[in-house]
Amino acid sequence: MEQQEGVSPDPARPRSRHWLKLVAAVLSLGILALSAFVIARTLATISWGDLRVAIQMTSMEQFAAAGCFAALSFLAWTGYDWLAVRQLGLPVRYRTAALAAFSCYSIANTLGFPVVTGGTVRFWIYSQAGVKANRVASLIVIASANYWLGCALVIGVALVSRSGELVAVNHLQGWINATIGAGVLAALAAYIVWVSIAHRRMTIKGVAFELPGLWITLGQLVVGTFDILCAATVLYMLLPAGHGVQFVTFAAIYVAASLLGVASNVPGGLGPFEATLLNTISGPSTEALLASLLLFRVVYYLIPFVLGLAAVGAHEAMRHWKALRAAMIRAEEDRNGGPDHH
Repeated sequence: MEQQEGVSPDPARPRSRHWLKLVAAVLSLGILALSAFVIARTLATISWGDLRVAIQMTSMEQFAAAGCFAALSFLAWTGYDWLAVRQLGLPVRYRTAALAAFSCYSIANTLGFPVVTGGTVRFWIYSQAGVKANRVASLIVIASANYWLGCALVIGVALVSRSGELVAVNHLQGWINATIGAGVLAALAAYIVWVSIAHRRMTIKGVAFELPGLWITLGQLVVGTFDILCAATVLYMLLPAGHGVQFVTFAAIYVAASLLGVASNVPGGLGPFEATLLNTISGPSTEALLASLLLFRVVYYLIPFVLGLAAVGAHEAMRHWKALRAAMIRAEEDRNGGPDHH
């Protein structure tokens, strides 16, 4: 009896997925081990007194500038979810999308495991607005595209325009950097054209959704790039004087450090992010650079984490208060014989 095509699953597919997961796990452990070595070597040579002095030397102007750009980055987070809401046609107000996005990213960036932490926050908030679970899953996938599109644009532009300066960072020849950057930009342009000429659908783990078209994709590109540049500027404002790195070059280093943090699966990229920057940025002292990284963690991770928890708590308190108030009104109406009783 001839076997029908497509009835029997391909036995090679589960094996290939197993090997991909194994390779990813090995790479994550390798990044983590190398980062731990760099951090340990750095901490063994620094003066804790000089580190404390370096933190104290950071001016209020630097803090103010960093805080302003952090706020702009947080505003861009709300655009992630709002564009996804528009793409899916969900009956959700901007303030709901803004609350979900800020709470999700501020908590997930610090605790890590975004699928569990950030996904749970999004499901909880959007479900209260009547959005079904499969639609929330689609929203999460679409919203995440903003970040990756922004990363591609920043890396591509930096590799092309600062190919010579990045030689000292990645130790590749200038023409190789330019070629890689041009390839990234070409792939990005091809993706934009691909989603523009026809409706594209994708299925991820059983969840099917339509990819955004031209205008939503361009919006994602703008919002993602704006977010990444603002986040990079937060740290750039906190760097000690005399580092000598131009912003475009620094933005590329920042994105590379962030991606290594994501690849390591460490909460907030803690360790790989710092190790990358400590190894690529020069300053007046290691203590001064480490102080900037610590302050960046406070401004861009710790403070929004606290604000995110507060926003979730305030939202939940307001929801319970509205439910209690509605129950009290109904009870009062029942005692008076109904709403039309005179």
